[in-house]
Amino acid sequence: MKWQTGIRIVLVLWACWACPGTQAQQQAHIGELSSLDLQFMKQQREFLQELTALNLGEQFNGHRDHDLDLLQTLLDRKLVRPDQTRELQAMGVIMGDLLAAALDMHWVIYEDKEGRSRALRYQNSDDFLFPITMISRRREVGNQTSVADIYYKAYGIIAAGKPALPFQ
Repeated sequence: MKWQTGIRIVLVLWACWACPGTQAQQQAHIGELSSLDLQFMKQQREFLQELTALNLGEQFNGHRDHDLDLLQTLLDRKLVRPDQTRELQAMGVIMGDLLAAALDMHWVIYEDKEGRSRALRYQNSDDFLFPITMISRRREVGNQTSVADIYYKAYGIIAAGKPALPFQ
């Protein structure tokens, strides 16, 4: 009988956790980037600029095709390897900057029960992208999806939800 009671308790707790709107589920908290976040992201951009300049003789310039090609070249030439999470995430910052510019998004802090992340938010909507880990999570498990494909998939997700401009 005790084990049946234990099973019931587990089932009730699971049901409370799984049901939308329960207290067990936490809402995400969205905030502004702190000065430490801004500094960290600046350092990541500078680090990747240096790596690219030293090894490829070029720099990121904010032009989508150029910058996506440079990111891909870093991977293809194994200048950034799958075990280099810091470098892969710095690449995600560069890609995130491109997405932000193209989609009118801005960097925010997204905090939920899973933790704290830097994310892109479309205006004040509930539409978020997490570009910092888009490249790293794939490469770390051997996924060879191109940087351009990752970018265009993320772009398509947000662009599909944007309202159409008048007279188009």
